[in-house]
Amino acid sequence: MTSAQRFESSPVADGGTPESSWAGHTLFDPLDDRQCPALVLVAPHPDDEVLGIGGWASELAARSVPVTILSVTDGDASHPDSPTVTPHELATRRRDESNRAAICLGLASPIRLSLPDGEVADHEDILADRIRSYLQAGFWCAAPLRTDGHPDHEAAGRAAARAAHDAGAVLVEYPIWMWHWSFPDDPSVPWARARSVPLTMDRLDAKRAAAGMFASQITDLSEHPADRAVLPPHVLARLIRNHETVFVP
Repeated sequence: MTSAQRFESSPVADGGTPESSWAGHTLFDPLDDRQCPALVLVAPHPDDEVLGIGGWASELAARSVPVTILSVTDGDASHPDSPTVTPHELATRRRDESNRAAICLGLASPIRLSLPDGEVADHEDILADRIRSYLQAGFWCAAPLRTDGHPDHEAAGRAAARAAHDAGAVLVEYPIWMWHWSFPDDPSVPWARARSVPLTMDRLDAKRAAAGMFASQITDLSEHPADRAVLPPHVLARLIRNHETVFVP
């Protein structure tokens, strides 16, 4: 079964692998980022940049390492059947949320690529070219794990991998939904390539504050079932730790 099939067969409402099961299984050798001259962070949806590696990106920026966030979609498909907000209203709200989240992290507002939410795979070539235009040889490019499970995440990861290869940049992958459908020591996950980025209390607090900006995702839009939070507490618990995880080449 592929990662996408495993994600599809594990509804978010069912809980997935709880954070308590991951405890003690998510610390790896530390990431050595001393040679990172600049980071281009590819986020499929507004909030992925924060939940994936917001703390690390904030730390790099504090060290005067340039950080550029590329927001691939505007996230307008997160609540497709909502009786409360239209896709346009949701996109506007999510762009504003991610701008305010960036301020919490000391980062510049994301650059909007505005590809169709839920259809990134259909625009993978365009996305690879767009990412490539922001890369130079030696830059680091962070993107979702190519086996993260969510189709948009995997497509963004593939496009980033192609762009990084063509530019001579260093690809670093971060997981989001892998923590949901996978499990400790899962043989399908390349754990040998995993590295940890410890977060100081200040960076963790900043990441927590940034995540709190995404009210459209972490709270119910209304009492209607179609308006339920996309990122309930059990999901956030797996993404807001005192360390972050990336996969290196």
